[in-house]
Amino acid sequence: MNLQALKPLTILYVEDEPLIRENAVEYLSRYCKKVLQAKDGEDAYNIYQVHSPDLIISDIKMPKLNGLDFSAKVREVDKATPIILATAHTETKYLLRAVELQLIKYIVKPITSENLQEALAMACDALETDYTHIIKIDETTEYDTLNQTLIQNNAPVKLTHNELLFFDFLIKNRQRAITYAEIESLIWAYEGMSMDALRSLVRGLRKKLAGECIENVSGVGYRLSI
Repeated sequence: MNLQALKPLTILYVEDEPLIRENAVEYLSRYCKKVLQAKDGEDAYNIYQVHSPDLIISDIKMPKLNGLDFSAKVREVDKATPIILATAHTETKYLLRAVELQLIKYIVKPITSENLQEALAMACDALETDYTHIIKIDETTEYDTLNQTLIQNNAPVKLTHNELLFFDFLIKNRQRAITYAEIESLIWAYEGMSMDALRSLVRGLRKKLAGECIENVSGVGYRLSI
């Protein structure tokens, strides 16, 4: 397993058990330039803010701020840094929250060199393809297809559920016009679509985009002009 991409990176490792943390830091130091360590989520977030690590590996069950809540705080300001979580818990609620946070890997303890290397390899792949999912809309606006986030002037733009569905579909089909029938099936499959509701949706989204990149194709539907 090739982990050469880790060599120039800084990793933040978060674990409240000192012995586990020391062993992990020693192991990770074989692969990367620098390993930062934190004893809980609160400590980890302070270190994250100062050092901006390239990769985060964190336990879930910790005092002060657990790994999921720590990851959520990071995701509020950073959608790109790969995060790997390790835990003894296998409950569905943990797995679902891990998915929501766009984590690279969810490792069930005990951590072995095999499952850690697998997670690190996945992180390497994510880092190598980090910008392939960023679609530039204009000089100030871009869309992250991986995390389904509209970014304007380096800050996320809050979209409604229907705005996100519509815009994500436009982005993924930007080589063509999407039809009224497709839009109805995507957003108003059960109650049926009114043209007034569609126009209101497009109008609100255009305001947030601060441009005319969403074009109406007469008699067909809409397309993205970028």
